[in-house]
Amino acid sequence: MSRKSQPETPDWRTRLRRAIRWVETRVPPGLRSLLGLLLMVGGVFGMLPILGFWMFPLGVALIWIDLRALWRHFRNG
Repeated sequence: MSRKSQPETPDWRTRLRRAIRWVETRVPPGLRSLLGLLLMVGGVFGMLPILGFWMFPLGVALIWIDLRALWRHFRNG
């Protein structure tokens, strides 16, 4: 009997790239920034139940997606 090989699960970098690409294509820029700000505000109150400190870096990442495009636009003139 031959064993079927299981497909390899992608590493965390591949998953992160896919998630970023999904957010860039599916979520409008204004909404990304608003969600990022809301996540950052929620991250400040991380000691409360439901909210957590994980929210702050995720909010920064969402805002950075928009800032990166804006930065390229101003840099290239």
